[in-house]
This record gives sequence, structure tokens and C-alpha cells, in this order.
Amino acid sequence: MTDFHITDTSLESQWRAIILFGKNSATYKFAFAKSLLELIEQERTTVSLRDLAEPFSQHIIEHLRANDKQGNSGSSSFLDMCRAFMNSKVPKDELLAVTEKIGFVNVVDAFQVVNSGIIPKPFYEKNYAHRKKELVLTDNLLSLKESFHFQNFDQETEARWKLVETAWNLNINPNLLEVQYDEDKGLFFLESNFMRRKDITSVRDSLNGYQKGKCFYSFQDISVVTSSDRLCDVDHFLPHANKRLHEQANINGVWNLVLADKSINRQKSARVPEIKYLHRLYKRNEFFIDSKHPLGETIINQTGKTPKEREEFLRKQYRIAVDSSIHTWKPSIEFPATF
Repeated sequence: MTDFHITDTSLESQWRAIILFGKNSATYKFAFAKSLLELIEQERTTVSLRDLAEPFSQHIIEHLRANDKQGNSGSSSFLDMCRAFMNSKVPKDELLAVTEKIGFVNVVDAFQVVNSGIIPKPFYEKNYAHRKKELVLTDNLLSLKESFHFQNFDQETEARWKLVETAWNLNINPNLLEVQYDEDKGLFFLESNFMRRKDITSVRDSLNGYQKGKCFYSFQDISVVTSSDRLCDVDHFLPHANKRLHEQANINGVWNLVLADKSINRQKSARVPEIKYLHRLYKRNEFFIDSKHPLGETIINQTGKTPKEREEFLRKQYRIAVDSSIHTWKPSIEFPATF
């Protein structure tokens, strides 16, 4: 497990640690997260499982329509009920009753567990006393709404969900897996001799959480919301313009893509960042690998099976870039980094 949230105990970092590194035996976590985000918008302090059942089940159903496999278990009574509702075999009231009864059995207790322990500042507490089944939302959860990063959380959760379910629904050996980058559409996609192209999710939405919502170079706050004036750029850490120098390294690969503040990215242009940013790139890539999904598998396949191999790969490509450019670059503005 990385030090993603150990060196940064902010509420935003703890939320992202849950989404990116928490247990993924089923996608209930993501439906639960999206439901909690809606409650923050409503500024509620308590919610019954009955009230939570409708948004929770609807998020699951939306994803079932696109990808039927929503967990690594061979069967699920709750998912079967959702499928029955989708096929008009049971009414909505029955769906909600079953969701309340069995849909939250594991997710309520497991959601806030990262690296075998509950996060330091929990977002809710259970209140199941006197036949009451409700969650008491803490100030920690409600405070997330005041954060600049709150605007990004729904898209980050959705992107992570799509990556996880893609892994479960793939019929391909992980050693052959390579997620590709469509620069024009800003999407990650899969395509191989074994399968037609499958668009997965937005590049910005997928990368942002692993950078903690910060510009990779300056650590200024960035946004993945299209309408935001802080919408970030997708940047090639080592210049894409020099791709022919890097032999078979795939300079357009996930390992070399980062998010940057627009003005900072304009400053950088096609220059090579200073060596300290290479160490940051290595850490960011290891975050992906630790969170276990197609982007992590892709980075392993592109850069090496072991941490040592991956570090040596980055150093080799960096030396090639520096030998070509002579000068290195750093941003004009830089805030303290948390990874």
C-alpha cells in the first residue's frame, strides 16, 4: 500500500483513498459513494437505509445496463433483484425493500476501511439501535462540500467505477492489456486483436484523483469539470514531439500522461521537467498499480513488472529526453507537494 493518504490527512485525500484504494469485491462502493455525494448536496445529517435504497439501487442499475458483471462473486441476490427490476419482473417497492434488507450488508461497514483500518476522520456512523437503520453523517462528510475538489468527486468516482467494471468484464489476459489514449476525444480506450475498440472513460477524470486534484507540476488546484475556468490540460511528461527518440517506449502511454494547470502547461511546452518531477511521476504511477485496474496493468506492461524495472525504465527515458533537450524546466509557481 502506498503512502497516498498517510502523508496527507486532508478530508479530500481520505475520500480519494476510499475511492481509489478501498476494497473492490463489488461495485457497491461506488454506488454508495455517489449516493453519499448527493446527500452532501442536500446537507442532510441523517439518512435511513430505506431513503438511501433508491439512489443506491438506481446507480447500480445504470451500470448494469452497460456492464452486467458488477463484482467478482459468481452470484448476488441483490444484483439479481436489480436485474429482475430492469426486466420488469418485480415492482419498484420490492426492489427498494430488498435493497434496504441486503444491499447494504457489507458496504456500510467496509466503505471507510482502507489498508485494513477505518480512515482517521470517518464520514458517517451507523445507528442501528432500537430497530432503527440509519447513518449519521459527520461534519467531515458535510465539510467536503466546502472544498474546491468537491466538484470533481462525482466524475472521479464514475471514472474509477468504469475502470473496475471494465477489468471484471474483460476477456483478455492482463499481460496483453494496454489501455490506449485518444488525444482528440480525451478518452482512454481498449482495442486489440481479440476485441473491437471499447471506450472506457475520460482521461482527465481517471487521472485527477491520483494527483489529488492538483497540477502535477505546480500543485495548484485543478478541475475536470468542462465548464470550469480551472479545467486542466492533459500533458505528456516527456515531450510527445520527441516520440521517435524513445524507441518502443510508447511516449503516448498512460505512464507518461499527467494533468497540468493550463497556464503552467503553456510555460512547459515541449520542455523536459527537472529530475525531481520524475520521482513524482514514479510515485503517481505506483498509485495506479496499487489500486489494481486496467491502467495499473497497462503501466506494468509498458514500464516493467517490478518497482526496480519501472524506475529504471523511467530513468532511461528521462536520460534520452534530457540528452536531446539539454535544458530542463520547472514551473514559475509551485506549492508544497503531498506526494
